[in-house]
Amino acid sequence: MGNSPSRVTAQDKAILDLKTQRDKLHQYQRKITVLTDRETAIARQMLAKGDKQRALLALRRKKYQESLLQKTDGQLEQLEKLTSSVEFALIQKDVFFGLQQGTKVLKEIHAEMGGLEHVEKMMGETAEEVAYQQEVSDMLGGRISNQDEDEVEEELAALEAEVAAKNQPQPAVPVQPVPQVPLPNVPDTELPSTPSRAEEERQQQRQRQEERQAMLA
Repeated sequence: MGNSPSRVTAQDKAILDLKTQRDKLHQYQRKITVLTDRETAIARQMLAKGDKQRALLALRRKKYQESLLQKTDGQLEQLEKLTSSVEFALIQKDVFFGLQQGTKVLKEIHAEMGGLEHVEKMMGETAEEVAYQQEVSDMLGGRISNQDEDEVEEELAALEAEVAAKNQPQPAVPVQPVPQVPLPNVPDTELPSTPSRAEEERQQQRQRQEERQAMLA
C-alpha cells in the first residue's frame, strides 16, 4: 500500500494564513511610505498658505495610516510566536481570532491605499474635495488615539516653526567700505634715458682711442 498523503493540520493552515498576511503587510508598508511623504509635503504647503486646518488633517491621516501598520505588524509578530508554540492546540481559538482581526485591519489598510489622487484631495477647495476632507475627518475622529493626537500636534508645531523660519527674511549683511589708499604722485621730471648697447660700445671705442692717443703723445 502506498503512503497516505500528509494531513494539513490547523496549525499548518494558521502558519500559511499568517505568512499571507505578513506578505500583504510588507507590500502596504512600501506603498504607504509614498503616501505619507506626500501628506507631510501637503501639510507644509498648507501651513505656508496659512491653512492650519488642512495641514492638521493631512498629518492626522498620515498618523492614522502609520499607526495601522505598526499595530498590525505587532499583532502578526505575536501571532507568529503563538503558531510556533508546541501548545498550539490549547491556544488555537486565540490564534484564529487574531488572524481574523489581522484580516480586518489589513482591509482597513487596503482602503487607505487609494493612491496619490486621494491624497491630493486633502488640499483641494472644490465642493467634492471639501466633502472628502470632511469624510476623512469624521472617520479619524473615532480611530485615532489621544496619544497619536498629541504627537500630531507636536509634528504640526515643528512644521510651523520650519515654515516660519524659511519665510523669515534674512538680515542684510553689512557691507564694509573699502578704504581709500592714496596713490603716489606721478613724477614730473623725465627719467634719464638708458643708452642703448650700440651707444655704449661707441663710447667705449671712443674712450680707447683717446687713451691710445694720450699714450702716443
